[in-house]
Amino acid sequence: MVVRIRLARFGNTHSPFYNIVVAQARSARGAKPLEVIGTYNPIPKKPTNLYDENANARPFKEISLDRTRAKYWLGVGAQPSDPAWKLMAMVS
Repeated sequence: MVVRIRLARFGNTHSPFYNIVVAQARSARGAKPLEVIGTYNPIPKKPTNLYDENANARPFKEISLDRTRAKYWLGVGAQPSDPAWKLMAMVS
C-alpha cells in the first residue's frame, strides 16, 4: 500500500483551490483521501487591514499546513508529489 501526499483540486473554473491530502497512490484525484492535512489557494490575495504606509503591499498565495501530521505521514513512509513537496518546503 503506497501512500502519497498530493494536491486535490476543488473550486470552479478559473478559480482553483487545493487541499493537501494523504491518499492511496492509485486512487483518483477527486476520491476520498485518508486525511486532509492542509489547503493551498494559488490565486494571489491582497493583505487586508493595511495602514496607509503599507498600501503597496504585495499580494500573497495562502498556504496552510498541519506540520505535525505532515511529519507523521512522512515518517511512516508517505511519498509527497513534486507540487506538494514544494509547498511543504515553503511552509517549513
